[in-house]
Amino acid sequence: MELTNLDLKIWRGDAAGGELVSYRVPVREGMVVLDAVLWVQANMAADLAVRWNCKAAKCGSCSAEINGFPRLMCKTPIAEYGDQVTVRPMQAFPLVKDLVTDVSWNYEVNKQIPPFTPSEKDASGSEPWRMQQKDVERSLEFRKCIECFLCQDVCHVLRSHDLKGVYYGPRFMVRIASLEMHPKDVLDRRPLLKGKAGVGYCNITKCCQEVCPEHIKITDNAIIPLKERMDDVYFDPVRSVIQRFSGANRKAGE
Repeated sequence: MELTNLDLKIWRGDAAGGELVSYRVPVREGMVVLDAVLWVQANMAADLAVRWNCKAAKCGSCSAEINGFPRLMCKTPIAEYGDQVTVRPMQAFPLVKDLVTDVSWNYEVNKQIPPFTPSEKDASGSEPWRMQQKDVERSLEFRKCIECFLCQDVCHVLRSHDLKGVYYGPRFMVRIASLEMHPKDVLDRRPLLKGKAGVGYCNITKCCQEVCPEHIKITDNAIIPLKERMDDVYFDPVRSVIQRFSGANRKAGE
């Protein structure tokens, strides 16, 4: 169906309250949702608040909920939706105004994750590090993350239950996985996973994986392997019996 006009509904308001406001937007070929929102800002509502930057699906700034589904506005063609589109801000984070939310909590979480830590030998040596290709490819997948926080927005632990105090969320499971699975990193982050990071709160619905614009297999390749690593230390019955009878007061991860 060839569209000529679009009924674009945008949520307008702030933390005190708001409502959906309809705008009639002329549609052109190849238009994405961000184009329509920016047309409204330029022609009908100069005070409309919207965050965006690269318009190339690489900066992660224009995250929103389009017809109820978390997506990047710059990567979402109008043609996928017909003549009516509704855009709301991400629901998992405090609202600033209109389509802009305060995502600063994510950056505070990021500071709590210990950085890449090579062995003293690797850190001080002059020889180039060598890694197997499969280890390189695994790290590359995690490093594709653009920090759009759509996975955080759709995570029911954060969104529905607001348990930000006990679970870091899928974005930071990816960050921890990129460090834990790096063959040259020697720091043990399993105590963090069991404690403040709260990987046990994820119940593997894979909703985070479905909304990732970089198609990172968040659940399959990051969260599940991290759960298995944590379980090996804290919940493996065989390991527990061996530790009990050996009398060793072992540090987790040894």
